[in-house]
Amino acid sequence: MTQISPTNFADWMGAQLARTEAALGQWVGPGAPAGLGQAMRYAVQGGGKRLRPLLVLAAREAVAGEGAEDTALAAALDEAALRAACAVELIHAYSLVHDDMPCMDNDVLRRGKPTVHVQFGEAGALLAGDALQALAFELLTPEHSAIPEAVQAALCRQLARAAGAAGMAGGQAIDLASVGQQLDEAQLQRMHQLKTGALLQASVMMGAACQGAAGPGAAGGAAALAGLSRYGAALGLAFQVVDDILDVTQDSATLGKTAGKDAAHAKPTYVSLLGLTGARQCAQNLHRDALEGLAACGLGNTARLAALADMVLLRSN
Repeated sequence: MTQISPTNFADWMGAQLARTEAALGQWVGPGAPAGLGQAMRYAVQGGGKRLRPLLVLAAREAVAGEGAEDTALAAALDEAALRAACAVELIHAYSLVHDDMPCMDNDVLRRGKPTVHVQFGEAGALLAGDALQALAFELLTPEHSAIPEAVQAALCRQLARAAGAAGMAGGQAIDLASVGQQLDEAQLQRMHQLKTGALLQASVMMGAACQGAAGPGAAGGAAALAGLSRYGAALGLAFQVVDDILDVTQDSATLGKTAGKDAAHAKPTYVSLLGLTGARQCAQNLHRDALEGLAACGLGNTARLAALADMVLLRSN
């Protein structure tokens, strides 16, 4: 697996973030009535690490060039990846809007500013989340597009599964049912594999789905997809472990959200189960597993995915 210099990675990340922000600015909220568009844009713009879009775009680059893609097809698949990057971010944003509401976590701070329901009211927040979820799938199925229909369908299926009962929503249901309960490590891992990990893993696999018929997902390419899936699964769980660590080691100003809320709400976390030292070791083990998955996938252009795994482990918010 090749390495990438910090400067080159920062330049790449800056360019991809600029593409993503421009696309989100174009696609989110125009024409939505009665203040809905304003609430949608507030939920999406002005903060966030955009890790999920970066994973989509880095995975697309990893599979591009591994098979035969003519210029027109490559451009269509690049468009599919950008749309997928934005779609997965919209699903993430909608989930935060709903999670912060009084009926769920009842939080008032997100990304360093008042949460959507504080700013727009509970009904406004509920509608904004609903609209963002619907828009995500609209982005994946554009009219009169050169994106192959099979790719569009694959992206919709991956995102729907990661967001629904078999993924994020299912994990949130377990989370709510587990308040005040004592979970063992296997139960805690299962909850976070669904609640947090599924959408991060799907981001990687959606990027990998943006490939031509001769790409690594074709016959003989199962090892590539298996390696990417292993990377995504390990990274997704590592993100949550680090999140649990930061919740007890950083303040609200650094996090951009309320610190210490897991303990305040008696929620099971990796820190409460393993202790701070054990949670840090768990995160390092998952980071290593993610890099081993990349090494096993056999693709040549995975340095940016590796750098994103490093970013997850070392982040401070």
